[in-house]
Amino acid sequence: MVVINLSTMGKHKLARFAENLTFPNLFQVSFEQLEEKGFEWKGRWNVFFGNDNPIVLELGCGKGEYTIALARENSNRNHIGVDIKGARLWRGAKTSNEEKMGNVAFLRTRIEMIDQFFAPDEVSEIWITFPDPQPKKPMKRLTSERFLSLYRHFLKSGGPVHLKTDSRELYDYTMEEVIAPAHYEVEATTADLYASGHSGMATAVQTFYESMFLKEGKPITYIKFRIN
Repeated sequence: MVVINLSTMGKHKLARFAENLTFPNLFQVSFEQLEEKGFEWKGRWNVFFGNDNPIVLELGCGKGEYTIALARENSNRNHIGVDIKGARLWRGAKTSNEEKMGNVAFLRTRIEMIDQFFAPDEVSEIWITFPDPQPKKPMKRLTSERFLSLYRHFLKSGGPVHLKTDSRELYDYTMEEVIAPAHYEVEATTADLYASGHSGMATAVQTFYESMFLKEGKPITYIKFRIN
């Protein structure tokens, strides 16, 4: 029998929350702060990064595995991971600071509020990697029209959106109920990514959970489309 010490787990989480406050590239802004002053780097991310390189977002980034990997492979782009879980973001923020990765930042917020952090045309690309498929709440899916309308506020016209998921339900929903009716420009789609021969960053990077899904024999689906 495995005994889990909940007090130790709580201490670890509190320690991570405290360390999060020391990371210069991890931003945590309350709703009240947004209402009162807005976000200081909205429309000025180029000033934060010190360059005008394209910005790539990972939404629901968890521990930031994809954000870190993309940043390592694409040093001429700035990468921002977004998640609501501070204990998860700690890992990505700590790694990026230890490796002195100047092209990485993390944002702790609900994705429902994501348009409060970026100005029009400020983001060039979006990755959505293994989000909660929300089987009972389609409107909460990160590829629902509700969220795509938010992305239009800041994603450059024609900017690509990537979806990787092990959920066939989310894949089918995105293809059949969102993308096709709205006539989005689909560049790639496969119900079995690693059997498709697809190359590029979609197959070059695997998250921890993705590796687990593959070991279990679950196919990984992938869609790349553009919002015009």
